[in-house]
Amino acid sequence: MSRPKNQNYKGHGLSKGKEREQRASIRFKTTLVNTLMDVLRHRPGWVEVKDEGDWDFYWCDVSWLRENFDHTYMDEHVRISHFRNHYELTRKNYMVKNLKRFRKQLEREAGKLEAAKCDFFPKTFEMPCEYHLFVEEFRKNPGITWIMKPVARSQGKGIFLFRRLKDIMDWRKGTAGKKLTSSEAQPARSAVNPPGGHDARSSEDQKDEIPVENYVAQRYIENPYLIGGRKFDLRVYVLVMSYIPLRAWLYRDGFARFSNTRFTLSSIDDQYVHLTNVAVQKTSPDYHPKKGCKWMIQRFRQYLASKHGPEAVETLFSDMDNIFIRSLQSVQKVIISDKHCFELYGYDILIDQDLKPWLLEVNASPSLTASSQEDYELKTCLLEDTLHVVDMEARLTGREKRVGGFDLMWNDGPVSREEGAPDLSGMGNFVTNTHLGCVNDRKKQLRQLFRSLQSQKKASS
Repeated sequence: MSRPKNQNYKGHGLSKGKEREQRASIRFKTTLVNTLMDVLRHRPGWVEVKDEGDWDFYWCDVSWLRENFDHTYMDEHVRISHFRNHYELTRKNYMVKNLKRFRKQLEREAGKLEAAKCDFFPKTFEMPCEYHLFVEEFRKNPGITWIMKPVARSQGKGIFLFRRLKDIMDWRKGTAGKKLTSSEAQPARSAVNPPGGHDARSSEDQKDEIPVENYVAQRYIENPYLIGGRKFDLRVYVLVMSYIPLRAWLYRDGFARFSNTRFTLSSIDDQYVHLTNVAVQKTSPDYHPKKGCKWMIQRFRQYLASKHGPEAVETLFSDMDNIFIRSLQSVQKVIISDKHCFELYGYDILIDQDLKPWLLEVNASPSLTASSQEDYELKTCLLEDTLHVVDMEARLTGREKRVGGFDLMWNDGPVSREEGAPDLSGMGNFVTNTHLGCVNDRKKQLRQLFRSLQSQKKASS
């Protein structure tokens, strides 16, 4: 990043002036007191920096990003945990706008069949600005269920289901002129934006600039796949190291989050039936804190294979891979791809009764707070492996296709599961290097990886 270093810029990573591989210690900073802090503090050679001290690695929150990123000079080796305008993917209305635009582009350039590969999000309208378009669509399909979601809130806050226009009229009256509270506010879009991005006037996170709370109205998926009569969604982790070129890793572990109450469409006001967010479910009167409402994704994959056979499961998981890649490609040209940035996204996927996956949303700050011991272990391993891929210690060669529980799924093009060159013959032998819900023998893999890297280093010295 070539930012002038003047009195208004805070420099980071400058004090030692050494290359990454010569660093005796890595100075880290974070404001998040959860699993992340445990992982950072236990990492060999990493030292915590408090307050205004210089840092090499900052797992920041998005509010710091918005206030400081444009005024911070960062040395070559420095890394931070978000892209400057991550909200192009992680705010519900912008995600849909970018996906709709990408779908149109694909249709123009590659035809309808290719564009149809983007049909993984429900019909969506931004409110209040697309209210009249929404009403037109609503009247075409009377009686179906819609879901309203605030564009910039999380953990199920502000969500409701409806079937009558009257409910939306009440919502409009309720939100007209309503200002957001500071806890609900979201960051303003940077004035520095690539073509196709959203400018500072259509703010994302800044309460002074949002006169009304924006929502999306989305067609509710009325036929979710149920297990034990309960609705669930999947949380999957994708790590993006760069947008140009696009370099993305998929984690093997994840989980299914279940609602606590049996699914029915006859009570659309019951959030315990329809919302799977842990923040919502744990307030349920019969929530069991030790048991929680989660299955590891390996258990989910095995369950589906026993019910539908391995082929159907392979197809479903391949369709999910398509969601991860297409959604990232839809924002590739608008996200500011800065070499100092990486981002760990939490994807929320819903499966319907036809085993079709739907993208609900992408989170820039997936919860790193554990809801059970199993959850703590998953998140600890996830974060350790994220730090291995970010590689502040400069141990990797850059040619790795697997690091711990992460598999490289896209490296400026699809990555093959097999060694050697990808099959470009069109014979269809290409298998993508993704293993979501498969065995995660990360400890064994990391031991082998670092042993092999050490011996390569010795041989070359």
